[in-house]
Amino acid sequence: MKGSAFGSEVAEPYAQALMSLAQSDNLTDRIGDEVRSLLDLIENSEDLRDFLMNPVVKEPVKKEVLRRIAGDNTHPYLVNFLMLLVDKRRVIYLEKVCQQYLELLRKLKNAVLAEVSSATELSEGQRQSVTERVKALTGAAEVELKTKIDPELIGGVVIKVGSQVFDASLRGQLRRIGYSLSTI
Repeated sequence: MKGSAFGSEVAEPYAQALMSLAQSDNLTDRIGDEVRSLLDLIENSEDLRDFLMNPVVKEPVKKEVLRRIAGDNTHPYLVNFLMLLVDKRRVIYLEKVCQQYLELLRKLKNAVLAEVSSATELSEGQRQSVTERVKALTGAAEVELKTKIDPELIGGVVIKVGSQVFDASLRGQLRRIGYSLSTI
């Protein structure tokens, strides 16, 4: 489900169709939250990814599993959309479709995704500080944080927004000091 440019080409029209449907009934945020939850589940479950990609598993079985995952609180638009992906044999692109939908939602809301790596879990105050810093750097109205722990950083944070990387980690500072000393 990861990687290929072909996957992105397939995923984009489906994500745009879901966005159009969500916009028509002013459900972009609700569908976004549900897509985000589904994406987290897919990203954190190799078994689920393998199940969805398995061509041997019949469509009715995939539909039933997706219905159970979605539960009763998921909006019917999203449930029906998932069933459509299974019917069209595009469920293997579900992860990319979810990522593309969230990207469209961020564009709509003038928001950015900031991937933050830190040596330890960020406190609420630190999360707020990172959010404000990213807003200042990017001019975005909203910031969506995706955090991960990387003990190799020693301390500080590395923030990635799109193709920009802001390295405020202790490891990065030591690397910069080492580089400046080697050029003397």
